[in-house]
Amino acid sequence: MELRTCRMCQKLYSYIGKTTPFCPRCMKELEDKFDRCKRFIKENPGANVQVVSEKTEVSIKMIKQWVREERLVFTDKSLVGIECENCGASILTGRFCAQCKQKLSNSLSDSIKKPQAPTPVQQQKSSGGRMRFLDE
Repeated sequence: MELRTCRMCQKLYSYIGKTTPFCPRCMKELEDKFDRCKRFIKENPGANVQVVSEKTEVSIKMIKQWVREERLVFTDKSLVGIECENCGASILTGRFCAQCKQKLSNSLSDSIKKPQAPTPVQQQKSSGGRMRFLDE
């Protein structure tokens, strides 16, 4: 078992192999905040990030992180969104807009080439197992 330092409270905790850098207590606190945000957004679908942050007492940075992780999604009614990390276009969730996702997908598929069949190696003519001498 590995000991790690929690990113929020800076206390040591036993790391069990989860992917979160938070101790169980801080993780529970984050999930409670997430549930508050989610509930507020369901009740007020047109609210922007600033309003959600003020009413739920959750930082704007944390709300945007949840949107980037696709845990929260802005509705079409919402006047705001987040920016695509590549081109800056306004998007409702995730990290990239549809066009940038497509470009990224195409460039990745182009860079991964199909393995070519190995070229046959020409065998050298056998010397018949005879010994050769070099003249000086």
